[in-house]
Amino acid sequence: MLSLHRLLQQAELELTLLVPGEGEGADRELLWLHNTELANPAPYVRPGELVLTNGVWLDEADPASFVDAVHRADAAGIVFGLRKETPITPAELIEACRRVGMPLAQISIEVPFTAVTRAAATLLAESRLSDLSGTVRRSGALASAISRGAGAAGILQIVRREHDLPLVVVDRTGRQLASANADLFPTQLRDATRALTRHPPPLQAELDGTTASIFLVTAVADVEAGLFCLRPYRELRPNEVAALEQAATYLSLEAAKQQAVHAIEQRFAAEVLDMVQAGSSREADVAERLRAFGVDPASPIAALAIAGPSAGPGQISHDAETVADLLLDQGLAALVVGGSRETIAFVSWPRAERTSLRTASEELQRRIFRSHGTSRVLVAIGGVSPNSAGLGTVLMQARETCRAMQAQTEGPVVQEFGDVDSHRLLIAMLDRETLARFSHGVLGELRTQDRNGDLESTLRTFLELDGHYGATAERLHIHVNTLRNRLARLAELTRRDVRTTDGRVDLFLALQADALT
Repeated sequence: MLSLHRLLQQAELELTLLVPGEGEGADRELLWLHNTELANPAPYVRPGELVLTNGVWLDEADPASFVDAVHRADAAGIVFGLRKETPITPAELIEACRRVGMPLAQISIEVPFTAVTRAAATLLAESRLSDLSGTVRRSGALASAISRGAGAAGILQIVRREHDLPLVVVDRTGRQLASANADLFPTQLRDATRALTRHPPPLQAELDGTTASIFLVTAVADVEAGLFCLRPYRELRPNEVAALEQAATYLSLEAAKQQAVHAIEQRFAAEVLDMVQAGSSREADVAERLRAFGVDPASPIAALAIAGPSAGPGQISHDAETVADLLLDQGLAALVVGGSRETIAFVSWPRAERTSLRTASEELQRRIFRSHGTSRVLVAIGGVSPNSAGLGTVLMQARETCRAMQAQTEGPVVQEFGDVDSHRLLIAMLDRETLARFSHGVLGELRTQDRNGDLESTLRTFLELDGHYGATAERLHIHVNTLRNRLARLAELTRRDVRTTDGRVDLFLALQADALT
């Protein structure tokens, strides 16, 4: 880095520091040198330049106005060249520089400004060569860290060898992957996750009161994580920024490698679902795959389905790796498969005496919700199979329970197969087109004729109050005879009599199906 301090160290330049300046002072990085004899050089001086002058302007301007102009331009300092006419630096110039905190040096009569320019060029070339060498050395160390499997933590340690910075790597699901000289609180992790999911992500974010610079970690053009330096961007030196940007690049390579490994694992795991559904003909293959994921096929295995309320086609409901890691945090080995409707987890469950499956599922739901924090998260428990041979049944139960839960906008976020009403399980097994056709067939004529909605409102209230005439009439503020007339009209339009069990079942299911279409 080129600075006035480094120029002062070059004895051949015969520079003497008269005013050290404020802030970084003589250590401020120099953009370059600017030779001028204008009384007002402000329009031409760029921020960070070192102004070289012989004071020819002293005949037409006073030192204070010259220094003010240089200060307005945000120059890094002034070097005053002594000459026969001004063998000493004017006291007014020294005083003006002290007043505004501007570094000031003088150069002897014998040394021309061209010598300063040559020295600056040499120092800048050496600095750039040093930076380049450091980048190359760091690149080799970072590549070695990735090749030997040191991961994100190994990459941060390499950066920390050169720069004493507080660093944390956080992925887009809110997990802290690695840290060096820093750890984030849960509230800070939440703020970090929000920053990474913004479009576009910011270069700086407030993490519960701590300002952090963000260096994005991408894989296949998507933001996978962020390297957070717990310092404002403006406080970072250029060489620190360069090192962090380089580290983020190698973290992106690490993320891409992990993505590739994860994709292979997911394909491997996805085949297990097909094998389980194939039945007894693939039992041996299922057992072998489960062992590869640390799940004992001879021990009890639970089936869970994790999803949001309405995962759309082609949209992964929850990241399988996140679910697997959260289960592992509870000491549970699992094979997890991400899907478009739900994420399926086969969980090794040999410890029913220590904690219940529902308790573990509730903890999983809470932690997934905390990492996302924006939508409802559902965990459906299909049950526990004594071994891998019975996984087909508990898998089916987990999926059916999950789809029944997704069909409701409210209700419990963790449920077991036995908790869900039978009719909800049956409806959840049908596609939307079939449900819409059934609903329209029962309710279509009613809705065409019932223009003010009184009949449908009566139907819903009658069903909600379990067919009690008095309670329904009171709720609707009508006479019981009016209620009987409305029910008779409902029977005409729907061809189902709500006063009979068969009619009541059909009308109730039609309303439930309509709510899902």
